[in-house]
Amino acid sequence: MGKPVTAVELAGVKLQNPVMPASGTFAYGMEYKDFYDLHVLGAVTTKSVTAEPRYGNPLPRIAECPSGMMNSIGLQNPGIEHFIAEDLPLLTSEYHGPLVVNISGFSVEEYAELAGRLDAIPEIDILEINISCPNVQHGGAAFGTDPKMAEKITEEVRRRTTKPIFMKLTPNITDITEIARACESGGADGISMINNFKAMRIDLRSRRTITSVPYAGLSGPAIRPIAQRMVNEVFHAVKLPIIGIGDIRTADDVLEMIMAGATAIQMGSANLVDPWAMPKVIEALPERMEYYGIKDLKEIRGVV
Repeated sequence: MGKPVTAVELAGVKLQNPVMPASGTFAYGMEYKDFYDLHVLGAVTTKSVTAEPRYGNPLPRIAECPSGMMNSIGLQNPGIEHFIAEDLPLLTSEYHGPLVVNISGFSVEEYAELAGRLDAIPEIDILEINISCPNVQHGGAAFGTDPKMAEKITEEVRRRTTKPIFMKLTPNITDITEIARACESGGADGISMINNFKAMRIDLRSRRTITSVPYAGLSGPAIRPIAQRMVNEVFHAVKLPIIGIGDIRTADDVLEMIMAGATAIQMGSANLVDPWAMPKVIEALPERMEYYGIKDLKEIRGVV
């Protein structure tokens, strides 16, 4: 048996392997360049960017749980102007591989405007449209739970860009396939899923929530089986490639998520625990594929 094929393709964009960071856990890429060569990754995914600068939620906004962690960052970012003028040129001066830029907004018009601004930048390969953030009280979360709004945002973004668009879905809904189908109808090229689960922890002494906002996003080992179930449901519901997200920490986790239906995967909270998490998984992937007799990742996609 020859060397296993780890290369995958997302809406015409070729990746040498299926591993990339989840938005919000890799900032704008440069923070990790001193740890390893970013070109070992299948792609780089940036932190979400909005039209205007956002300072995010007040502290504290991260809390640990026995089965993971919660965050309520609140889309902190410097805004589109700074991103285009400063962050993006800095990243693309060092990194020349596939690039996914995540955008978020608080109106249909804002999503469309951001997509239009980024459409002319050749270094960007895919736009990931975050309609799923559970930490902002207005805007994103509501869009991601309403099929009509999800479809409308997809349509408007599609009108403003020729780049592939992957809609990032919230798990905080009864039937996630309904949203996925709406995005497909609106012209999406793919689906990213899932974002964090809405959760809460309480400090017994203060009788207040541990995070400054009542509800935060739960990530970590607790969500992986649920994420895989949702990926599998969407895989069977639409004909779009899926980027699977949900506490992937090992090469075996990658293979499981692909068997559930994902084409590629994003690693999130694992990067916060170990900055070398993704290179370790990428290095181990061919060996684990050989162990399970897998010649090409395509052969196991959606086998369940």
